[in-house]
Amino acid sequence: MRSPISLENDKFHKILFSDDESNVYTVLDGASVPNIIENLAKYKAESICLYRGELDPELAQTAPYLVHLKPDTALTNWVLTGVGHHWGIFATSKANIKAMRKHFRTFLMVYDPEGEPMYFRYYDPRVLRVYLPTCDEGEMRQIFGPVGQYYAESADGSSLVVLNEETNELSNVI
Repeated sequence: MRSPISLENDKFHKILFSDDESNVYTVLDGASVPNIIENLAKYKAESICLYRGELDPELAQTAPYLVHLKPDTALTNWVLTGVGHHWGIFATSKANIKAMRKHFRTFLMVYDPEGEPMYFRYYDPRVLRVYLPTCDEGEMRQIFGPVGQYYAESADGSSLVVLNEETNELSNVI
């Protein structure tokens, strides 16, 4: 499936970067993004792994990465080519990347009913767009924290949806 988003077709790009006071971030899923480490280096991305410490190279290649996006850059264009391929999610916030990493790290591990830890792959858009509408008010406050809006690809990957804390509803943007 070819990505419907590019800087040449920039409706989403304009929406994502419409607030000059907010930063735009993506959390990329290394398990879905081909050669994530090499591409982040190639595009000189301001990025940080959500996992702590020195990682085994195999784990590093599949780990989630928080990336600060800027308008009209090769990095942003490359990231937008992943829409439709479940590369990750987008978020807008006034917070810096350090604060965003701290926030996003709090959701990496969840516990099943027996108290066993499990990885929560919320940064997969197929998970986030199903999970967020099920949250109660308290969970929404926690999930959103410093995030103004979340964006994820639609179920068929042909459009993007936005979710904000106030409405707790998914809305198509493209």
